[in-house]
Amino acid sequence: MQKRTGSYFAARRGAYRAFLYILLIATCALMLLPFFWMVTTSLKTHLETMRVPIQWLPQAPQWKNYSDALAVAPFGRYFLNSAFIAVTTTVGEVLLTIFAAYAFAKMRFFGKNVLFATLLGTLMIPGEMLLIPNYVTMYRFGWLDKYQALIIPWLVSVFAIFLLRQFFRGLPDELWDSARIDGCSRLRYILRIIVPLSKPALVTIAVLKFLGSWNAFLWVLIMTTSQTMRTVPVGLSLFSTEMGTAYEQLMAASVVAIAPVLVLFFLAQKQFIQGIARSGIK
Repeated sequence: MQKRTGSYFAARRGAYRAFLYILLIATCALMLLPFFWMVTTSLKTHLETMRVPIQWLPQAPQWKNYSDALAVAPFGRYFLNSAFIAVTTTVGEVLLTIFAAYAFAKMRFFGKNVLFATLLGTLMIPGEMLLIPNYVTMYRFGWLDKYQALIIPWLVSVFAIFLLRQFFRGLPDELWDSARIDGCSRLRYILRIIVPLSKPALVTIAVLKFLGSWNAFLWVLIMTTSQTMRTVPVGLSLFSTEMGTAYEQLMAASVVAIAPVLVLFFLAQKQFIQGIARSGIK
């Protein structure tokens, strides 16, 4: 009787696990479907992209779509601008976030909780409401169509401060007590002890910031007027005109545009997942 009961529960667990695997595989396939469509469309002719019913695979891969797409505009310059802006804003935000988050997590000063609550409140303000005042500010500074307008306003992220603050609060205060007894300064303590312990959270912030900067479209479109200052997302809009959209070239350029982001995520996915899990954001 016990063997039958054990076999029944084992079979039930196996069926449940098989169902979970099937569900996960189906969900993964559904998530990957747009990427599959993008890659296959980048290898089609224009007629194949417009065919109804949908033609999923090209009859003959059109690899020239990639060279044609990159020749539509100075995409080399666009990639250089995107990389420079994304790397600069990522490094700047990580450095500023470290000190701001540490202050809110471990230091005592007047009005800390009120100030932090005010910062969190700014997350509820839609970014579109700030476009006009921010544009006027950039205009008065003389930063239109310059790197300053694309970098400096995005060096601080309230969400990043909140995320890293949650991580810092989980670190024991005894670390600072021990370091202070050994004669360690506050700055050295942050750089030599806190930062190495916070690599997962810092990688999470860096990946999120790099993605946001690389994919920025509206702000770059408003702030820039010359081709030399445009970025990849703005360059992709050139494939849509009043004459229609060259979907095969648009998809080819999109494949090239997301390649650096995918590489970055696969290299940092372990630290990214750990940073989300350990910071209390689940």
